[in-house]
Amino acid sequence: MRLLVVEDYAPLREAVVAYLREDGCVVDAAGDGEEGWWLAKDEAYEAIVLDRQLPGLGGDEILRRLRAAGRRDPVLMLTARGEVPERIAGLEAGADDYVVKPVALGELLARLRALVRRASVGGADTVAIGALVLDLGRRSAAVAGRPLELTAKEWSLLSVLARRAGAVVARDELWRHCYDMNEEPNPNRIEAHLANLRRKLAAAGAGELIHTRRGLGYCLAPEPPP
Repeated sequence: MRLLVVEDYAPLREAVVAYLREDGCVVDAAGDGEEGWWLAKDEAYEAIVLDRQLPGLGGDEILRRLRAAGRRDPVLMLTARGEVPERIAGLEAGADDYVVKPVALGELLARLRALVRRASVGGADTVAIGALVLDLGRRSAAVAGRPLELTAKEWSLLSVLARRAGAVVARDELWRHCYDMNEEPNPNRIEAHLANLRRKLAAAGAGELIHTRRGLGYCLAPEPPP
């Protein structure tokens, strides 16, 4: 998952970012509303963790701007106040979920995964392509029922392709979803990870599922795209 965390309290922001990255997520972070808006408006994220009370530009205003611009990125809003009117205000501003501080990091990650699942592949928990089955909730893959051992980066690439199964995904889109903004784009890194994925899939008996469209990108499908 590629995520954005906008939180002004540095210890909490750093703890959330470290926890999500340890799980294999790609995370950009901002410490105030203006920086958060600058990132959110120009980048595509699978979900956004947004503090409601931020210095400068508040979380509600960031959310309203995103929705007014037609952006549907799932947003999980954080707040120090859990009263019903506060939760209602956040949801009416366009939030998809709401968590009251102090934050349980495991719950936060579970809620983010649920938001991303609902926003993709029709909300399905599993995606099947030929003999390959991905469980998006458990972040696991299997071929003909046998578990497939993947690194965090390999899972990220495979899950992005699976959510767009049958469609060609551009290389720069893969990069945006699987590497954070501080990493210099390097096509060779994507090629290396995809080569490892192809070897593992072939060794597991899945056949050739990842197809390259020269100049366009990559497609996960039982047969090459037309």
